[in-house]
Amino acid sequence: MPYSYQTLTEALAAAGIEEAAAEASILLGHFADAGQATLMADRNRIYHTPALEAAVEKRLRRYPLQYIIGAWDFFDSTIAVNEYCLIPRPDTEILVEEAIRRLPPQARFADLCTGSGCIAVAVLEKRPDTAAAALELYPETLSVAKRNAVLNSVENRFTPVCADLLSNGVEALLPHAPFNAILSNPPYIPTAELESLSPEVHCEPRAALDGGEDGLMFYRAILHHYPGLLKPGGYMLLEIGHDQADALRALAAETLPAAPVCVLRDLGGNDRVVVIGPIS
Repeated sequence: MPYSYQTLTEALAAAGIEEAAAEASILLGHFADAGQATLMADRNRIYHTPALEAAVEKRLRRYPLQYIIGAWDFFDSTIAVNEYCLIPRPDTEILVEEAIRRLPPQARFADLCTGSGCIAVAVLEKRPDTAAAALELYPETLSVAKRNAVLNSVENRFTPVCADLLSNGVEALLPHAPFNAILSNPPYIPTAELESLSPEVHCEPRAALDGGEDGLMFYRAILHHYPGLLKPGGYMLLEIGHDQADALRALAAETLPAAPVCVLRDLGGNDRVVVIGPIS
């Protein structure tokens, strides 16, 4: 059906979408070539294209806007996304900023559970002196990461590695080690909490969300098995759930007792990134 900016905003709001006005603007801009100035000048102008109709139908069913568009801005990069990868979140930019700040000149780093590759790509784009090895279990997901490396012109410094963080990841990364830092936004939602997430999140790959019974399964593996891939003085930068900082401090104290630990907060004031290191 045809939509105006006004009627599309109302339809999206009725479907329970919080940022209805912003999303209406994005959908009309992408699928009807309607600029922001045009939308604001005449909120009741009617737009109708088959692509717009199909996109709105999906969004009203709470299919993620990012998947509908097929790409999303993250840091200063444009990241292609689909159902094989987690959608990049602004909170993850905290990890990217800290990695850019801490990596020494000519650094190499590993990005575990790379997904779309957004972390590695964003760091590489801002730090042209660095190189990355990006670990991902699923070939279909890794193909998205490789595509994003090409889209952002960092493919010559981006090495995709297909392996399982929980089993053979260390062995797969050894030829590319040692690293100055290990970065990761691993799955960290406790299994029992997955069903309570929003309809949009249910469209994302469960494997990118499920952190096991207590949400800490991947952190245990990283802290127990991956420090040996680091150069002396290297760091680990790990994104966490808002209530997991104390658990990560305890894990770090158990596995890397001499390493300093600090916790960085996101834009909402929540604990979001744990920095462990320097690790001797």
